[in-house]
Amino acid sequence: MRRIFLYLSLPVWVVYGACNDGNQNRNIVHKELGLSLVFPTGDLITNDNFTGTAYLYSLVEGDSINGNSVGNVTFEPGARSKWHLHPAGQILLAIDGVGYYQEKGKTKVILRKGVAIKCPPNILHWHGASIDSPFVQIAITGREKGPTQWFDTVSEGEYNSAPTH
Repeated sequence: MRRIFLYLSLPVWVVYGACNDGNQNRNIVHKELGLSLVFPTGDLITNDNFTGTAYLYSLVEGDSINGNSVGNVTFEPGARSKWHLHPAGQILLAIDGVGYYQEKGKTKVILRKGVAIKCPPNILHWHGASIDSPFVQIAITGREKGPTQWFDTVSEGEYNSAPTH
């Protein structure tokens, strides 16, 4: 398992060294939220697949050689994705703050710095920040079997359900 984690995280750190542009204006959100800065905050996500405020900094776009896309996502407190699935699965790496991850029909899981989640292919799930803390994650998403499929908004009841510690 450690070998797999190291294998998957190495490209992230290589990309960081190559892509860190030092643009401090893009990093203000991290500072305002009291988060450690690994990657720039990125751009505000303006589509309707998220509730609340979230930002995406794209690190790697999937292509014909490697179908994985890698992105740094920063969620402000209370922000989260809609229910969705990935035909080729997804790996989430918790970088900072406190977040949640939940698969449909299962108990919500708390995500803290250093936690890795492996979401199997075609499993309906959501993820985002806790109600009182921002959250930063690296999302590694397989694209070779098709794009992310988006579903319903996470209800307040689902979001506020008791998590597994």
